[in-house]
Amino acid sequence: MPRPRTPKPPVHLRAARLLDIDKGELVEPGDLLIEGERIAAVGPATVPSDAVVIDLGDVTLLPGLMDMEVNLFLGGPDHRSPLIPVQEDPAVRTLRAVANAGRTLRYGWTTVRNLGLFVQTGGVLLDVALKKAIDLGWVDGPRIVPAGHAIAPTGGHLDPTMFQAFAPGVLPLTVEEGIANGVAEVRKAVRYQLKYGARVIKVCASNGVMSHTGPAGAQQYSDEELRAIVDEAHRAGVKVAAHCMGDSAIRAAVEAGIDCIEHGFLAGDATLDLMAERGTFLVATTYLTEGMNTAHADPELQAKAAEVFPRARESTARAIRRGVKVALGTDAPAIPHGRGAKELLALVDRGMRPIDALRAATVVAADLIDTADRARLEPGLLADIIAVPGDPLTDIGVTQDVRFVMKGGEVYRHETG
Repeated sequence: MPRPRTPKPPVHLRAARLLDIDKGELVEPGDLLIEGERIAAVGPATVPSDAVVIDLGDVTLLPGLMDMEVNLFLGGPDHRSPLIPVQEDPAVRTLRAVANAGRTLRYGWTTVRNLGLFVQTGGVLLDVALKKAIDLGWVDGPRIVPAGHAIAPTGGHLDPTMFQAFAPGVLPLTVEEGIANGVAEVRKAVRYQLKYGARVIKVCASNGVMSHTGPAGAQQYSDEELRAIVDEAHRAGVKVAAHCMGDSAIRAAVEAGIDCIEHGFLAGDATLDLMAERGTFLVATTYLTEGMNTAHADPELQAKAAEVFPRARESTARAIRRGVKVALGTDAPAIPHGRGAKELLALVDRGMRPIDALRAATVVAADLIDTADRARLEPGLLADIIAVPGDPLTDIGVTQDVRFVMKGGEVYRHETG
């Protein structure tokens, strides 16, 4: 029989301030009582005598931040990897993801969506395995909403044999690994991801800036295929996120019932209005349009980026003005893992108030992943808490200086002095 664990004492977390994310106000002082993995009280009237006091001083407590588009299995502390795809196997990729997950958590990101493997794995859902290891406490990392393998057509944006411009026969992917054509195959691909633990389905609905097979934003799946993907996911109670950039492709995805548009770089006003009307989420990944290093890309891709990225920044600003539900996502490693606060700054630059950018990374993100157990500093919710200096409501840049990270009542970063 397993040995019973000794209960941990409560934690009295003290700080100068905490953020009430719903009211958009700072509360002074920022006192929280943590029992187990949850917040027991805000501004507790009494504190148990055995409570461990953690006094953080002149900082502001925030709910743990949530990044709705990452790929922990790519990149590293910077965008590039020293290895090329043919030098990697699933074990190496998973070890890399462990490092990226720990880094992401230490920078204050306590929940992420890992949006779609597009590598050979023999059908194993590596992000589901990583989620299990983190949940069991074997390795450090954020809470993961895994997508398994991204669903893409042959030659689509997330077909890696195209993405890397491979010759025929080099590292081909199976239907189980996400390359699917026609209604029957896309249904099978979605069912496979769901069977083995995916909690969101990622579909490649349009071309991308870094695609070798056509203009950015061209629709890649037919309307019928998109509807079939949505049907399979929704009957299982799972949402669908679509890599999608072109205006007509975004409209097709929204009309097919897709729940979340990733990037949306070339959306027109009418399409943005449709998204606002339908309640379709946008994960704009807007910082990558100024922070992504394309210097090593092929000249044709650099030219596409130079054309699309300025238009994309304006599209995000128009989405904000038109009331589209924007949830924060970075597309890391398009920007380095852990540096997601750059996206908060970019959202403010595009027209959000700092409080709305923080909501995009907390309560709006929680709404997107259908969870009510986090994203606020309230009794009964998970103790996913970070601390930053100063006042993030007047200077969103302080989110780049995370001093303290707690996830589920466990401390993963605590800087003093």
